[in-house]
Amino acid sequence: MIYFTADTHFYHEELLGMNDFAPRPFADVATMNETIVTNWNQRVQSEDQVYLLGDVALVPNKPTAFAQVNALLGALNGQIILVKGNHDNRAFFKYLKKHDPGTEAHPHYQFVDVGALIKINHRQYFLTHYPLLLGKVSQTVNLHGHIHHNMLPIAENINVGIDAPERELLKTPLPFGTPLSVADIEAILTAKQKALTQLK
Repeated sequence: MIYFTADTHFYHEELLGMNDFAPRPFADVATMNETIVTNWNQRVQSEDQVYLLGDVALVPNKPTAFAQVNALLGALNGQIILVKGNHDNRAFFKYLKKHDPGTEAHPHYQFVDVGALIKINHRQYFLTHYPLLLGKVSQTVNLHGHIHHNMLPIAENINVGIDAPERELLKTPLPFGTPLSVADIEAILTAKQKALTQLK
């Protein structure tokens, strides 16, 4: 199975509490981190792939901090394909590559600097951290993160961040931090298309 998520912001203390940008009602970052790991692992199996579209963590630019994040990511099920976000730097990705908890034959991480394009069920998915303006498309969707609290008024732009408003379009709410499946993406796309049509 393939899953999608973004903006985990592990260790980002400033996001704790209720705020307009990315409300995360946790007492501390340890509780937030543990919640994300638990909910991720309840859905994702070891043989699955998860595209994490940027802003993995907010930590000092030091190997000791990178090691903390690596230990946390190592506890997550599945192979993680990391797309670079604005809070991710190349030193961090280089550290993860050098200290990959997987094996050479089956690495835990893959890395994408700007974005990826994948095809599933006759649909193209552009996977980026920042949202793209695709223009007029029929079978192409941009999965992105970055904007947290905003839903772009374009059906083909779907924010897959863990605190994105698109998640509220699902009939069954997902626990905080749960990566989205392809079926979730399709359900969100359908609901968003319907909602935007009704606004016209």
